[in-house]
Amino acid sequence: MSEFENENFNVQNEKNSLTEETLPLDCTLDIQTLSVCERKIVATIPRKEVDRYFSKEFDDIIENASVPGFRKGRAPKKLVEKRYRKMVQDRVKGSLIMDSIKQLHNNKELTPISEPDFDLNAVVLPENGPLVFEFQLEVRPEFELPNWEGLKIEKPVRTFSPEDVDYALNRTLTEYGKLVPKDGEAELGDYIVTKLSFSYEGNEFSSADEETIRIRSTLSFNDGSINDFDKLMKGVKVGDIRETEITLSQDAMNVSYRGKKIQAIFEIKEIKKLELPELTPEFLKDLGHFSDVAELKDAVRDVLERQLIYEQYRYVRQQVTDSLTISATWTLPPALLQRQSNRELQRMILELQRSGYTEQEIRSQINRLRQNSRDIVTQALKEHFILEKIAEIENIVETEQDYDTEIQLIATHQNATPRRIRAQLEKQGEMDILRNQIIERKVLDLILSKAVITEYPYEIEGVTEEAINYAVAGGNKPEIHEATEEDLKAANREVLEKRELGIVGKD
Repeated sequence: MSEFENENFNVQNEKNSLTEETLPLDCTLDIQTLSVCERKIVATIPRKEVDRYFSKEFDDIIENASVPGFRKGRAPKKLVEKRYRKMVQDRVKGSLIMDSIKQLHNNKELTPISEPDFDLNAVVLPENGPLVFEFQLEVRPEFELPNWEGLKIEKPVRTFSPEDVDYALNRTLTEYGKLVPKDGEAELGDYIVTKLSFSYEGNEFSSADEETIRIRSTLSFNDGSINDFDKLMKGVKVGDIRETEITLSQDAMNVSYRGKKIQAIFEIKEIKKLELPELTPEFLKDLGHFSDVAELKDAVRDVLERQLIYEQYRYVRQQVTDSLTISATWTLPPALLQRQSNRELQRMILELQRSGYTEQEIRSQINRLRQNSRDIVTQALKEHFILEKIAEIENIVETEQDYDTEIQLIATHQNATPRRIRAQLEKQGEMDILRNQIIERKVLDLILSKAVITEYPYEIEGVTEEAINYAVAGGNKPEIHEATEEDLKAANREVLEKRELGIVGKD
């Protein structure tokens, strides 16, 4: 068959398949439980169904089939079948497999949470007898829903003082400060430019020629942290070498070094200090078109209020999670946890950006999750399953307006249009992450409306951790879509310009 004839054949085949009523597939599905979230499915399709699907394919093409010695569409069906069997058998196999998998959706005992795991090419379509193939499927676990009404919840509250605003303003200005050389010894809050090297049992396996690190009490990497980092660097000068040990996380990407004590060496190349920008009219204009310092402080207060709302949500959510998952003792598949850790990172980044946190604060949260991903993601997944079940019982669903609101908020803090953000999310397949956020937030609001809430003073925590985007043991990093430094700074400028919670930018 020529390329042109094959194209016409495919077009005609699609038209015929659209107009023909399809009978349901006769298929047996043997469901075996491997774990609380894993099922093994063995599908058996009788020979008569295989033959029926082949017959349908041949019926669709016989009118346009070209067989030597016969006019187009006039060849006997058996000759058409012999000539085109190899060409159509992959389509027959695909249709049989897909139609059998569709039957899982009618099984009320299963709620799939991922696509079936199997290799289509490994399935062999036999010449005789039934088609038998198997695959694994991840499903939502079955459990008794805990009592979620009347929970006792503590909620942090605070009225921000002028001192609070000054402190927050100083942290914001740090993002726009300039590093300048400093003579003498380094102090807490100064920056070191250092060569990093890491070794295990005397063998160096990782290094970085130049990293700029602020001296704080804790230094965190993607896969571990150094406590008392400020004490380690006390009095350090250019040319000094400081050594310490770092115990890598059990969730380090490089499996070989998980839980190992690693020797860390810092060779100090430069010492710098941070000079904050002066609040000149020109800087205020560049920062957010503020007319004076008082207006800037008003905007900073708004950011504090927004961050308080985020912290309230985080504290309350943790208490709800602790209460509802205490009886959820099921073990989740490692592959599911690994995939979900990437999604949890993306969710966290979006929420923190939307709430006006700085790049350094976001990086600290990301490193903390990476270092403890199994525990954090396990808890988050169990919470998700419970909240989803409550949503089903209470008929809580997302609306298009919910999506619009979320996308507009993200767009505001990423200095982009809602249309661009939606297209990006759809292209990256992340709309379901957004959907989960919407449903979970609605369910949490319902839980809180029926909870007994006690308020307590919220204490502003100082920044004590320096976080850098570096994996001590190396390894592939999760593929997450993080904003660049410039995106985050633009987002912070946008946050400072807004005066009311929930305000959105123009499309």
